[in-house]
Amino acid sequence: MAIDLAWEADVPDIEIINNTDGGRYEARVGPTMAGFAEYKLAKDLIVFTHTEVDPAFEGAGVGSALARAALDDMRGTGRKVLPLCPFIKGWIERHREYVGLVYGAPPSTVVD
Repeated sequence: MAIDLAWEADVPDIEIINNTDGGRYEARVGPTMAGFAEYKLAKDLIVFTHTEVDPAFEGAGVGSALARAALDDMRGTGRKVLPLCPFIKGWIERHREYVGLVYGAPPSTVVD
């Protein structure tokens, strides 16, 4: 799966790929690996264990693009997210619309 997130990041042509064999989402800028978010899969759960961004791309939105793409990919799969990785956990805390994906989070009581 490749997701074009050029609109989201300060780096043009960023591509996020779910490398299922490697157990990680990878951010590529052209041929360059700009970062990754590692995970472990369980039956009903995805556990994010580590996120890393190449120093050359820090502050350019690569980490945010990784988090958003990975979490959006989990929507509709029936899996909950367990963010052991401090970056993914902090990103979810700043983007409250993703809290419902978190394992053990109480259901939303928001009504329209």
